[in-house]
Amino acid sequence: MVFRAVASVTVVLGLLVVGCASSPTAAPKQAIVRHPIPGSDFPILLGATVPGTATLVFMSGVVPGPADPNAEPGSRAYWGDTEAQTVSALGRLDERLHGLGYSMSEVVKMQAFLVGDPERGGRMDFDGFMRGYRRYFGTTEQPNLPARSAFQIAGLVRPGMLVEIEVTLAVE
Repeated sequence: MVFRAVASVTVVLGLLVVGCASSPTAAPKQAIVRHPIPGSDFPILLGATVPGTATLVFMSGVVPGPADPNAEPGSRAYWGDTEAQTVSALGRLDERLHGLGYSMSEVVKMQAFLVGDPERGGRMDFDGFMRGYRRYFGTTEQPNLPARSAFQIAGLVRPGMLVEIEVTLAVE
């Protein structure tokens, strides 16, 4: 008797699994939702909702290239100021994304690591960062904004570097 009960449960479960697997109704595709900051025109998001149907891409941090490779390595002339380094890092990121078949419009999260600028008394140049950032985000050509954090850190891998940027993409 016990054997029959187990066999009956197995058959019922098997039918349920087959029924679910052969169902022609698929879950509807959900869109990525970008949540602006209410009442603000600051060019970042409050957050982003990424459905389980999206693919997440985690990019490693990108640092700038030299502004003037002929200048003394590590000098301000070699790397440039925070704005120049931001533009360089974002340009390099944009190239890497395109090389992988992605674009800046798919960035949903950004973390910016900014070293204190010696010419600003060791304080990060957030305004310089923002000038560079606004060339890539919130433009007519690329209006999508990411959720973002910006941190002042003690230093980066090379003397004179002031900016490193890492991003997460959500691809529908």
